[in-house]
Amino acid sequence: MRWDSLFDDLAGQLDDELEADDAGVRLEAERLRRGRLTLRERVLALQADLGTDEALVVELVDGSTWRLRVRSVGKDWLQASAGVRDRQELIVPLSAVAAVALTETQVDWSLDEVAPHEPRLLDRLTISFLLRDLARRRSNVLVRTRSGRWAGTIDRVGRDHLDLAVHEPGSVRRARDVEQIRLIAFSELVVVERAD
Repeated sequence: MRWDSLFDDLAGQLDDELEADDAGVRLEAERLRRGRLTLRERVLALQADLGTDEALVVELVDGSTWRLRVRSVGKDWLQASAGVRDRQELIVPLSAVAAVALTETQVDWSLDEVAPHEPRLLDRLTISFLLRDLARRRSNVLVRTRSGRWAGTIDRVGRDHLDLAVHEPGSVRRARDVEQIRLIAFSELVVVERAD
């Protein structure tokens, strides 16, 4: 009988050690997952919990701060609305996001594991695709860079830059009204705002 209690005690110790090992493995796996998270993944997790109703406070590399309602997130950009009644439609390169101010609850949400999903088209679309669409539509835009801002129409979009025909905000692009064509590197883009 004493042997039975000894074996029961050893089995209990082994179970406790195996549970501790499993907990350690799970904890380390979670640390690794969190260490690999990108800003894009955290914004996607926030978007899933916040929806499009709650605004995020986003600081951009030009020093400006925006209250953005994130509408969609692409491969290297986010599309959001801002301003009174969300009238401003913005495209923000993720590389232009300097910081996102979060509450404790939002931090927890941003660390959530987003449920795996079928690859979506948005996950593959780059900012150049969105800008080409604006160019095709001949939309008036306000382009903010790290060094300034210009109103005009996007004429062309290359791999790493765009051609902006600078003209009066809200006016139709006419050759005689174009003040200059600016080649703007994507690395300098902070915000592209639809102005029409």
